[in-house]
Amino acid sequence: MKITWLGHSCFRISHNGFSIVIDPYKPGTVPGLGKLDVQANMVLCSHSHFDHGFTDAVKIIDSGVPNPFSIEKIHTYHDDAAGAKRGENIIHVLEADGIRVAHFGDLGCPLTKEQVAQLGALDAAMMPVGGYYTLDAAQAKAELDKVDPAVIIPMHYRSAGFGFKEIGELTAFTELFDPALIKRYDSDTIEIRKGGRKEIAVLKLMN
Repeated sequence: MKITWLGHSCFRISHNGFSIVIDPYKPGTVPGLGKLDVQANMVLCSHSHFDHGFTDAVKIIDSGVPNPFSIEKIHTYHDDAAGAKRGENIIHVLEADGIRVAHFGDLGCPLTKEQVAQLGALDAAMMPVGGYYTLDAAQAKAELDKVDPAVIIPMHYRSAGFGFKEIGELTAFTELFDPALIKRYDSDTIEIRKGGRKEIAVLKLMN
């Protein structure tokens, strides 16, 4: 299974010739990021805000292959006030050929025991780490410690070239881990395999 980072919280997840884009953003909504130019067989959104729910950014195609993914939706909140501040958030769990990955959207609250159980054993987790609108770095790590995914892919953070000024930089998250776990890719894509080694996968934005 391949996971490609398209910026902010947007990813394309592909397996056996079928692709799903999650959380496409509207042009001009995320500072430093240009227009998305992406096609996929399906699009999913964690919530309707323009930096996550702009489905018009994705050209839907029919590649003539069956959808290999099972998709589970876990309903959570975008804030720590049961959605009173920013509404609801959906965690999408995708599984194909025994490989199980989760995109946590704009998670802003702790996971319940029931949600941790529903997530199950994850081969990869795409988690927001920037704070302000979502969990911050320390909060994100605390939730990841509950789930213990093999590969952690941080998202929804700020760098020198992109991201909302209110949210934190990636280093606030990575410095919480053993440096030996941090793997920086010279690519926007990672291949997830069953039984892969534990790592914090920092993907490189290419668009």
